[in-house]
Amino acid sequence: MAKIVAEKAVESSEAKMVEIKHTKVMKNANGNDVTVMDWSEVKPLDEAIEQAENNKAQLEAQLAEVETELTDLNAIKDA
Repeated sequence: MAKIVAEKAVESSEAKMVEIKHTKVMKNANGNDVTVMDWSEVKPLDEAIEQAENNKAQLEAQLAEVETELTDLNAIKDA
């Protein structure tokens, strides 16, 4: 699922806001791929940055686990 991120203008607040549109690819009646918006959210920029950094840290930890597993499996294969 892809995301489209854009600054959201808000007059009553000094904090910058962002609108995040979550999209997905579907097939239309002709069988062609089309991108449609699944849902959207508006949140403070600082909160969005914090969530993205936390997500990045989790993905890096998962990648390290997979790399370790792959190394172990290749060691067994080569033995």
